[in-house]
Amino acid sequence: MAPPRIPPIQCLQAFEAVARLRSVSAAAEELAVTPSAVSHRIRQLESQLGFKLFCRDFAPSDESQAYLPLVRQGLAALQKIPGADGPRSHVARLRLAVTPTFSRQILLPRLALFRHANPEIELVMQVGIPLSDLKSEEADLEIRFGTGEYPGLESRRVLTDELTPVCSPDYLHEHGPFDGFDSVADIRRVHLIRSPLAPWSTWFEAHGLHLDEPRVGSQFNDLGLVLDAAAAGFGVALMRMKLGASWLDSGRLVRLSPRTVASSFHHYLCWKPGALERWECAAFVEWLTRALA
Repeated sequence: MAPPRIPPIQCLQAFEAVARLRSVSAAAEELAVTPSAVSHRIRQLESQLGFKLFCRDFAPSDESQAYLPLVRQGLAALQKIPGADGPRSHVARLRLAVTPTFSRQILLPRLALFRHANPEIELVMQVGIPLSDLKSEEADLEIRFGTGEYPGLESRRVLTDELTPVCSPDYLHEHGPFDGFDSVADIRRVHLIRSPLAPWSTWFEAHGLHLDEPRVGSQFNDLGLVLDAAAAGFGVALMRMKLGASWLDSGRLVRLSPRTVASSFHHYLCWKPGALERWECAAFVEWLTRALA
């Protein structure tokens, strides 16, 4: 049996460029050919592979999402010229700024999948401070936590979450029980752990409670620290369900209500205009969007 025929490299280049730029005309400009030539190469590759490469708005199809990392690896390997810039000349460096708890609870447990699919991308990660959006160095991509209003940046919401009150089992034994933690009497019996990242006013307003945001008590500007403080018995915290799942699963925290309320803050993946013209940036944006869908 004859081995499978290798697709023409110009077809693979057209596929990678359209997948990254989400535009036939932009891909044509980058490849220095006409848009009709790009379209012809895409159809030729689809005919050889036996499946559609793109869905609506040039989003990669399910089959091509699995094929795209292999194409990128192959093209990156072919771009490596022996002896040109040393043994690591093919490595693409991607600088990423990530908020701390999102990094530990959401990103890092999944990151091995991205590294396996894109071994030629070297990640350089740093911590970004939520809401204030501070970081120590420039970054190609940022995970920001806030309202999504970021002038001068393009962004994509990658994670939404809901809030519910939690505390440690010992704290519940000492101060409970609570009947849903939705009354003024329940709330005034405890210490509320404060954080600008999860204001208590969100919970109060959802339950029609006429209470002001607490002005005294322990306060933290990191969501993980808020939950660690609650597990240590500091009081009751307002927990994001997805970010706090491991605290619940381990038994370090218990819920005080079966209800959740929507948060006004979300996690966004942000970049400067033009950043996605770099294939490594586009690859990460596509991967994280799919991973958290």
